[in-house]
Parts: sequence; C-alpha cells; structure tokens
Amino acid sequence: METGIATTPFGRRPMSLAMLAAQSESREIPKGRVVDKWQIYRNLCEGKSIVGIGDRALAILNALLSFYPDSELSEENGIIVFPSNAQLSLRAHGMPEPTVRRHLAALVDCGLIIRRDSPNGKRYARKGRGGEIEEAFGFSLAPLLARAYEFEAAAERVRADNRALRLMRERITLHRRDIHKLIEAALDEDVPGDWGGLWKRFRGVVGAIPRRACIAELEPIVADLAALHDEVDKLLEIHMKSTNPSGNDSQNERQQSDSNTDSMFELEPALEKSGATAEPTTRTTEAPKTYPLGMVLKTYPLGMVLKACPEIADYAVDGIGNWRDLMITAAQVRGYLGVSPSAYEEACHVMGQEIAAIVIACILQRAQHINSAGGYLRALTDKARAGAFSVGPMLMAALKTNGVTARMAG
Repeated sequence: METGIATTPFGRRPMSLAMLAAQSESREIPKGRVVDKWQIYRNLCEGKSIVGIGDRALAILNALLSFYPDSELSEENGIIVFPSNAQLSLRAHGMPEPTVRRHLAALVDCGLIIRRDSPNGKRYARKGRGGEIEEAFGFSLAPLLARAYEFEAAAERVRADNRALRLMRERITLHRRDIHKLIEAALDEDVPGDWGGLWKRFRGVVGAIPRRACIAELEPIVADLAALHDEVDKLLEIHMKSTNPSGNDSQNERQQSDSNTDSMFELEPALEKSGATAEPTTRTTEAPKTYPLGMVLKTYPLGMVLKACPEIADYAVDGIGNWRDLMITAAQVRGYLGVSPSAYEEACHVMGQEIAAIVIACILQRAQHINSAGGYLRALTDKARAGAFSVGPMLMAALKTNGVTARMAG
C-alpha cells in the first residue's frame, strides 16, 4: 500500500534528493492508469541508453517484475514486490547475491524502483484476516507506472535513430559500390579523366569511415561520397556526349553550363517513361499558389501523400498531422538521404516547400532504387524550372507500389 509520506532506506543506506523526487513522482500517478508490465520492460530495454540503465540491472528488473502476479501494473492491485535476494538470484539465472544488491541499487538510483524497507530491513507482506495484503515491504514498482510514457518515448526515439542510421549506412554502401564499379569501368574503357586522383579521394573517404559511428559522424561521409559520385557521373556523361554528338544541342548546352557538382544526368527509368508534364492549372477550382519562378502548385491531400510515402512518418518525432510537420520532417530526412542543403533550398525555391517535401518523401520511399538522391533532386528541380515536371505521377507510382488506389481530384 502506497503512502504519501516519504520513506527512507534501512540501515546505513543514505537518503538522497533523487530518491525523494522519485517517491514524489510516484504519488502523482493518474487515477486508473493501467500499463502492461512487459511492454514497459521492452521499452526500457530499447531505450536503455537514454534512461541510463545497464543490461544486468535490467535483468534484475525482469526478475522483480516476474514476482508481480498480474500482467498489468496498477495501483488498485498493489505495486510492491517483496522477494528475497536469494529468490532474485535464482530468477536472474544464478547471478551472485552481491551483484544482485549492486544492480538493485542501480535501479533505485535511476528512479525505476523505490525501496519500501521494513523496520528490520526484511521484505515481507502483512495480511489481514481475509487474506488480503494490508501492508508490504520490499520494492515499489510505482515509478514504472508513473514514467511509462517517458520510457515509450525513449524507445521510439532510439528506434527512429536506428532507422536513420540504417538508412545512412545503406546510402554509404550504395555510393561505395557505384563509385568503385564506375571508376573500374572508366579505366577499362580508357575514358579520359583523372581517375587515379578520384580513386585516391574515394579510398581516403572510405578509409575514414569509423567501424562504430553515430549519425553525426556519418553525415559528412555521405555528403563527400555523394559529391564524388556526382563528379564521376559527370565525367562519364561528358565522355558519352562527346562520343555521341547527335544529342540535343540545347540540352547539352544547358547541362554543360551547370558547374554544380551535385547535378545528376541519369534519371530513374520509371520516371523518364512516365511522360510527366507540368501540372494543369484548370483542373482545380481553388486559386492556385504561384512561386517565384512561375511554377503553379496543385495541392494534394496530405493523407494521400502519407499513404503513398508512409516511411517518412517514421522520422517524425510527434507524427505528421499537417503540412508544416511534413516540411519539417522532410528537411531532416534530406540530410539522411545525402541531399545537400543547397540542393534542397533550390528545390524549395523552384517547386515550393510543399512540393519539395513531397518529392523528398517519394525519394525516401524509393531510396534503395536511387543511386544519388542529391543529383536526382537537382535533376527534378531542373525539369520543374523548365515546366516539365509534375509530382502527380510520382505520387501515383508510389501509391501503386504500396497497393493503394486513389483518384486525384479533377
């Protein structure tokens, strides 16, 4: 039975303000709150790096939870367990009792459990005449109930970081494979260019990749590889055009005048074949929104975008409930994809922030099929500037891929 009076530990164990704060927080549990104890435990295991608890302390917490008779924690059912250290040792796969005591102290210090020590320090329960527990001395699980949502948020944050890290590593793997094989092909075909210098730069970037790295450490590596990838693509494209002078002169002049190394000349085959054209402005009764370069925005339902590109929602901290949330999340995902800030800023300027965010969501959805997200975005921006790009076919293709049928408002 929980009380509103602070309790202190038995014997020589000191009392601290952190323990007092944990006790105070445990008394503010909303009435009627019920949480699955094993879901709390799973969230703690995933978010342990944020909570600041170790694996072996979690093993002891697992043992403590096994002594709680119900699968759901609630104040109505009592939230104090009172196993002895010997019993905990058995349920912790034979962990030595001194180690059990040490990790119990760690759980208390982290505010995950609270000591409810008896006058003599023993753990037991006093029952009434009807057999119900009137008072128990042991460990209170109230902090787990009080902080359940905090642990859930910590687990979700770790999952989002892991997804972002996995995507970052995938981008690095794709860039490494493509650059390696493209340079080898150029050397085999005797394509003019400083391929030896490019190879040295490539090996220098690859050699600097840490075995264990966080997102912040991998972001500049992805940017370097993306820039190098674009440079290799550009040299090969120049060579191919020089050997095929019958190409479109106006297109050649436009691409050769672009000195930005983030440009990409190989577009997705599916998008090239779609025959996408500029959005018609007469199909909507609403006043169109015009952007600085004359591009007209047709608004698509946010729900349609999220159905077509559900993966972008995984990177939103608090979900995507409006267009502002989508644009904020897209700006963050831009870095994970290896898209430079300048490329994304230019896309926003030409297409508008909403359309640019949709394009980023579509690129993320098909990231494994796109060699260079930065170059791809720049190519789409060039098409949009020329009035030859529509985001509609991208959304329809993504909806079809996800098995969702939708009809655009006409």
